[in-house]
Amino acid sequence: MATQVTNYQCPACTGPMHFVGASGRLECDYCGSSYSVEEIEKLYAGKEEKAAAAFAQAEEKAAAITPEEREYLDAGNDWPEGMKAYNCPSCSAELVCDATTAATSCPYCGNPTVIPGQFSGMMKPDCIIPFKIGKEQAIAALKNHYKGKRLLPKEFSDQNHLEEIKGVYVPFWLFDSVVDADVTFHAETSVSYTEGDYDVTEISHYDVRRAGTVAFEKVPADASTKMPDDYMDSIEPYHYEEFKPFSSAYLPGFLADKYDVSKEDCAERANSRAMRSAVDEMKNTVVGYSSVVVEGQDVNLHPGKARYALMPVWLLSTRWQDKSYLFAMNGQTGKLVGDLPVSKKRALQWFGAIAGALAAVMAVIVMLMG
Repeated sequence: MATQVTNYQCPACTGPMHFVGASGRLECDYCGSSYSVEEIEKLYAGKEEKAAAAFAQAEEKAAAITPEEREYLDAGNDWPEGMKAYNCPSCSAELVCDATTAATSCPYCGNPTVIPGQFSGMMKPDCIIPFKIGKEQAIAALKNHYKGKRLLPKEFSDQNHLEEIKGVYVPFWLFDSVVDADVTFHAETSVSYTEGDYDVTEISHYDVRRAGTVAFEKVPADASTKMPDDYMDSIEPYHYEEFKPFSSAYLPGFLADKYDVSKEDCAERANSRAMRSAVDEMKNTVVGYSSVVVEGQDVNLHPGKARYALMPVWLLSTRWQDKSYLFAMNGQTGKLVGDLPVSKKRALQWFGAIAGALAAVMAVIVMLMG
């Protein structure tokens, strides 16, 4: 039976290859040979087509199985529900993956493994931003992230060890839209002056209206339930000018998932974001006032094109005092987000020092006034 999996091996020595962002080429881990994306595409085109066809055939066969037959077939399996099993073409080991996994590596022989069927036909991404930040750079950036954090426990940076680092191509939907917005604001200006023995503040009130059309292009929304939305939003932006037409040759050495959140479900998030941004753009034109508050709005969104893209993300996790800490890094720009522990002792010392300094300043002011 034809395999559903493709392994990317060096044409010179059959060693495992991975894509290197710094060079933009696929490099062999053993002999150091390197190849362009175009060379690997040409070399593996036939194997990918066969693997994708085998995947489609297996999916059709699985869809035709009755619940009773499925229960019988799964009786001897000990993997969790929703997982899939494949055979590594290099060592024949069984690879058990999540149902959305499209790229991984064999834990036995180490060969990068791609499941082309996950990205074929209607499931094929339109574009991809390749990794630019390497693994060593990501680890160094995390260590640098610890520096200058006054409330970070010293033992955390001294004793904690990076438990896991994964380079993941995260699925995103990118939405175009046009938003018509008609917004009314309540604005104020204030002038303060002295009149005799009185300090006077004069406040003027204004009704302000702004209306216009704002066009949005490629508003992103991550399409994976595995990824925390707030982290994915926080590591933006990506530089879209570096988009490449999708090729599975960018995947070796990294993990990749196909989307498991539909375009329709992601559209709601992206469209809400576009509508909020349109109102903010209107508000930014109301200048010259001391305060501006939105009073009413009539906002209409006209959806446009949607694109399916893969974005590079480094996920770094560490553990300290039985608690896990997750960090996410933009694999193109290096922007890093994540939570850090707080030392209660250092916090008390820090705020105590601030309180002491403020008390000293107040004492001096009282003396001068006396």
